[in-house]
Order: sequence, then structure tokens, then C-alpha cells
Amino acid sequence: MKRFISRFRANKPKDQSSSNLDHSGISNNESFSEDLEANLKFVKESLGNSTDLITREFTLRIQGSEQRAAVLFIDGLVDTTMIQDFIIRTLTNKDLIGEKQADSETDLLTAIKNHAVSIAEINELSTFKELLSSILKGDTVILLDRCRLGIAAGTAGWEGRGVEAPEDQTVVRGPRDAFTENLRTNTALIRRKVKSPNLWLLTKTIGTVSQTNVSIMYIKGIAEEQVIKEVTQRLDSIQINGILESGNIEELIEDKTVTPFPTIYNTERLDVIAAGLMEGRVAILVDGTPFVLLVPALFIHYFQAAEDYYQRADFGLLRMLRALCFAIALLGPSFYIAITTFHPEMLPSPLIISIASGREGVPFPAFIEALLMETIFEILREAGVRMPRAIGQTVSIVGALVIGQAAVEAGLISPEMVIVVAITAISSFALPSYNFGIAVRILRFPLMALAAVVGLYGIFIGVGLILIHLCGLKSFGMPYMAPFAPFNLEDQKDSLFRLPKVGLRMQSQSIGKKNKRK
Repeated sequence: MKRFISRFRANKPKDQSSSNLDHSGISNNESFSEDLEANLKFVKESLGNSTDLITREFTLRIQGSEQRAAVLFIDGLVDTTMIQDFIIRTLTNKDLIGEKQADSETDLLTAIKNHAVSIAEINELSTFKELLSSILKGDTVILLDRCRLGIAAGTAGWEGRGVEAPEDQTVVRGPRDAFTENLRTNTALIRRKVKSPNLWLLTKTIGTVSQTNVSIMYIKGIAEEQVIKEVTQRLDSIQINGILESGNIEELIEDKTVTPFPTIYNTERLDVIAAGLMEGRVAILVDGTPFVLLVPALFIHYFQAAEDYYQRADFGLLRMLRALCFAIALLGPSFYIAITTFHPEMLPSPLIISIASGREGVPFPAFIEALLMETIFEILREAGVRMPRAIGQTVSIVGALVIGQAAVEAGLISPEMVIVVAITAISSFALPSYNFGIAVRILRFPLMALAAVVGLYGIFIGVGLILIHLCGLKSFGMPYMAPFAPFNLEDQKDSLFRLPKVGLRMQSQSIGKKNKRK
């Protein structure tokens, strides 16, 4: 035991303040040294002598005198052509700095910024922490000998995926451009759609290790100030090592985590985000993912598709069809279990006789049948998603047909149950939002259990509890069930129904209330 305690004390981590020191005792928060070699050595040791750190030392000629300098950047994060043409080539030209002799390091840096570096984005650096942060985000840093200041030039440029058609939430008629993994490309796409000076952008850095850029976009004068303030506060309160996808942000800032229903909308469609901004909502963009978050998100938003506004008005026929698919996907197996187990008298005699003959020889009760088939289908669906796209869909379809037919022929499952499960699965695919469909899949199983215990009474109890839960949810202060609870007559024109655009002249009162014109 004493040996273990002594070993533990020997391996005890040092104080947190010492973790920012290199071998020479220099801290990340300290200013640069006047010795260029010492500065370069510290940067190399801070990055573990990584081979992708490129340092280029050269000599500046200023009015006949020489000044040692160096540029640092990370290979793969920068545009090397820009560095070569607009930094190194101009800095190494003879007597380029101008006529006035630089009397101080500030004058020298000003002369370089004004006469040598032909790049739009330039910032001054004074600490190693700022230097490391700059080169790791794609900037090129210029350091001078006998100078305690540096220059960071914006030279970020790396290979990325181009703007392509969205893979999720596809439409027959409508725009075909979707977001990419590049944050600046995504903000530019939104500005191309919404050319308003009131479209404001705020960028934060979240993640102590990943240092991920997260941007907030909203239209000043339309979005509610309280919602903007709430989004900003929740993002500032995040303490985490890294943000790799917008889903990490979503889980950390949502109003209630213990709920199957999503309270933050996410999409990769550019037109959906642009429309949401003009409705008064706030967009949250995360660098490295094409999925953008949109808040507040209401229950009715998950039944609306972008194509609803591009086709002629159908007065909500397609939305009501999606609501019907939602009910079937949620309650289909439960109703079958309840009626065949407890309430067969509700069906016509020929139909109940047909169901009874189909179930003859099946060794399991209806609940076990449904549970078995639903589980098999969820396995096939998950396998189809994870498998290569070329064969994933084929395997899921063929697997469902083969397993269903074999189960019926073996007498393990009734044909009626296969039909019910198939209709339920197809109905779940009609929902525009994938994560909303996950909530339906989760709730389907407890409703099946309630139906197996007390029949239709159990279904009514389960649906009542779900409605109570939904009415208690909020999305950034907005009631989740608006405009139904609380009821708003004006917003019914564009909720479950969709009137022609002539009747949609006013902005939704459930979200933004500053600009009534839609």
C-alpha cells in the first residue's frame, strides 16, 4: 500500500498553471521574446515538432539595413500560392518598405502591413497563445528578430466538398443547393439568399481542445431579442473539450434533454434556413458540419416541407397526409394489438374471421408478434443505413421481403401483422425530419406495451401522457405546441393548413412579432 501511495504521488499531475509551459519555462500566455530563434523553438516544441509546421526564415532589407524574419504556417490549412505571391515574394523584394526609416517595432510592423503584405485580413499578435491559435486556424504568422510583436495574415485555404444537392429532405421542385462542411462557405450561401444589411453574424469559439468556430445568424428587427440573448448565453455556458458536429451543440443547449421530441430543428437545406431567418428564427452554424440548427423549433414545423411553398397551394392536404402518417407510425401496431386482443367486437365479423384464420397456428400473442417484427425491421433499417449506399437499400428491402415471407410460411408471424408493420414503416418515412421520426420509433414500443396490457384504454392513457408532455415543452421560451396550445387563430393559416400566398401576408405571431409583414 505504501509503495502504491508513493507511486501515485510521483505520478500526480502538476499544477494546471505549469501545463502551459514548454521545456524552457516559457508560457503560452507570455509575450514574444526578442530572440527570433527562441520564438521559433518554442512554437516547434509547443506543437511537438510536428512535421506539418512549416517555417521559412529570410532576411528583410530596409533602407540598406537587414532584418531577420520568418513565416510560420500549417501545411494543408493554408493557400500556399497566396503565401508565396503576397507574403514571401513581397517581403523579400529589395527596399520595399518605403522611404521612412522604421524607428521602432511598431513602425516596422506598420510599414510591413501597409507596404508589403497584400492580404486583406491582418492582425497583430503579442502572445504565443494568439500565435498558436492563428496558425492552427489557417493563418500565416510573420515574426521579426528583435521584435516582441507579430503579424497574422489570413491565408486559410484547404480542400473541401463543393456545394451539392441535399441528401436529406429532397424535393421535386425547389433549390438544389445544400450546406457544406466549411463555415465561411455556409454563411456566404445564406447571404446570397438574404441580401439584407440587417442579417447579422456573431462568431464564437467553443471547445477547449477543438477550438471550433460556431456562428449565430439572425435578422435584426425580425428576430426576438430575448431569443438572441438566450442563444448567446447558452452557447457561452458550454464547457467541453471539443465540438465535432452540430449535434453536440444541440444536446447542450436544448431546453429539455429528457424528451424524445427534438426541440431544435436541424437541416442541410439552404432555403429552409433562409426562410426561417426571415420568419424571425435564429440559425446556429458549426464549422465542420453541413447541418445547421434553427431555433425556436415548434411541433408543427416537423410536418412542413420546403416544397409546400414552391408548389401551388393545396390548403394543407399534404401536411394533413403527413399528420396521418405520423398517427399511423405511432399507433398502428398498438391499435392492431388492442383490437385483436381485447376488442375484436369492434371489427366486422368477416374481417375478424379472416384475421383469426390468419393467426391460426401462430404460437405467439399479438404483442410478441409485433415486438418481434418491429425489432427485425429496425435492425434491417439500421443495417441499410450503415452499409455502403450502393447495396444498403437493396439489402434492407430484400431482407424485409425474405424474412417476412419466411416468417409467414413458417407459421411464426401472421400475414396481417406483416401488413401492419409494413404500413407503419412506410408511414414513418413520410415524415420530413429524420430525428422527429426517431421520436416516433421510440414511443411506438411503450404504446404497444400499454395496448397489450389494457387495450384501447392503455392507448388513450399513453396518448394523453404524450400530449401533456408536449404541452409542457418549450423551445427557447416558445411553447412547443404553438399555435395550437396556446391557440392562435391567425397562425392557423400556415400551420396544419396552408392557404394561398395571398392569405399569408402576415408573419407568424408564435415566433417573431417585430415585423408583421411576411
